[in-house]
Amino acid sequence: MRLFPLIFVIAGLAAPAFAENRALIIANSNYRQGEDLAAATQVLSARAPLEAAGFKVFAGADLGAVAARGILAQMLAQVAPGDRVVILLAGHFARSGQESWFLGTDALRPDLATVGGAGLALGDVLEIAATAPGGAVLLLGTEPRQQPLGRGLQPGIGALEIPQGVTVVQGDTAAIATFAAQQLPLPGQSLKAKLSVRSDLLAQGFLSDLVPFLPIGPGTPTGPVADPFAADRAFWEATQALATPEAYDAYVARYPNGLYAAEARAEAARIRAEPGRLARLAEDALGLSRDQRREVQRQLALLGYDPNGIDGLFGRGTRTALTAWQRANAFEANGYLTRAQINEMAAQAEVRAATLEAEARIRQAEQEQADRLYWSQTGAAGDELGLRAYMRRYPDGLFADLAAERLALFDAARAANAAAADRAEWDRAEAVGTREAYAGYLAAMPQGSFADIARERIAALDAAVSGESARAEAEARERALGLPALALSLIEARLGMLGLEPGAADGNFDEETRRAIRRFQQARGLTVSGFLDQDTVAQLLSGAGN
Repeated sequence: MRLFPLIFVIAGLAAPAFAENRALIIANSNYRQGEDLAAATQVLSARAPLEAAGFKVFAGADLGAVAARGILAQMLAQVAPGDRVVILLAGHFARSGQESWFLGTDALRPDLATVGGAGLALGDVLEIAATAPGGAVLLLGTEPRQQPLGRGLQPGIGALEIPQGVTVVQGDTAAIATFAAQQLPLPGQSLKAKLSVRSDLLAQGFLSDLVPFLPIGPGTPTGPVADPFAADRAFWEATQALATPEAYDAYVARYPNGLYAAEARAEAARIRAEPGRLARLAEDALGLSRDQRREVQRQLALLGYDPNGIDGLFGRGTRTALTAWQRANAFEANGYLTRAQINEMAAQAEVRAATLEAEARIRQAEQEQADRLYWSQTGAAGDELGLRAYMRRYPDGLFADLAAERLALFDAARAANAAAADRAEWDRAEAVGTREAYAGYLAAMPQGSFADIARERIAALDAAVSGESARAEAEARERALGLPALALSLIEARLGMLGLEPGAADGNFDEETRRAIRRFQQARGLTVSGFLDQDTVAQLLSGAGN
């Protein structure tokens, strides 16, 4: 849970005189790929009403990913304590199992590996909104129109992990535009009251019916006071949104005999009695980024402590692994990190990585020696039987490309010499390419020129069917890692440094990359699948600059 200064609690009740509220509006209507959003530009109509209500508005239309990040950074740089923050994004969205993204207009069929560079991650946008708890609104407008997406992505907005004190409103772009221009800027009303008249919008997160989103300015009629305890209740609701001992202490100091004073004292005492609370607060004070947390998880995996994923999120698996590592290294086993422990773990991981690298070089040298020996015994002579024997044992071997080229010559010669009927049967089987088609060729031409190739194709198809389930599981494990595009490019660069020929380091894993991964896994005694898993990533990224 995030800890915010008490000033943010007060800011949720009445905007101080020095606060200048901020709003960001991005209206993406015209996409390079995918259908245009007819009503997206309507959200720009909210600019004037928001400015009239005291907001400094940052606005842009049809922005690519880089421009969208730039304007978001401009707004963030000017957000100060006490500001209210409105972020309105209208356009196409994409989601995976764990994150959602607002796509720039230059998004070109992004997939799970490249979407991080194609738009704004809503998790990051929500973190920015969380700097104004109780006064932050994220408005998301979209339409049911087509946007080409690659593997691992689906259109729309997934489940959001909304920080405390942040309100998220979703709906059709036209409905979002109307709400942002007409209801949101009205002073003296809570967000809950503003949204109560809009059945066409989905609201989640912080929804107070006591705290006005915008205060009533001087000279504005306020009407009779309906509830003499309204201020008490509003302060309590803001306190509950933070739910820290300091926030409960502040409530008691403000209302020592208030409606919720006894509950506030009890909650503060309960939280302070939390096991490991001081250790948790000490780790929070380190301010570890998500990438730094990924590095801790990678080091744990490298040292043999399973964190149950390298995703930068410290869940139960990571805490359990940390506790086991601390216990093994004579630290207090509480599952929370200190700076000294981070340094010690990094040193151990560096030693372990060097050991694994040395072992891998020895193992790889032995495998290459065996590869070269088998080549000299089989394919080096250049006969077809020897070449096929080599390819069966070493499909990713040192001489696999050469063997494939020479076998292609045999295939071409066989095709040229085959009788017309034999060749016709084979061409039909090749055109279909199924097990049944190759079996049909063998039935028709049991001694045909292509009989050996047909048997090999059948064996390969059978192996592919038996391995399809394992491949799907390996692919799912790789997707579940949730690695950003930069990490994928870094992995390809690392494979290239090791001489494993993965192709271009562009973050897109093609067959060259898969073969390089298989070679890496084989040399290090890992499960050979050609797909990334926790152990493969932990070893690949050791010594890669991290």
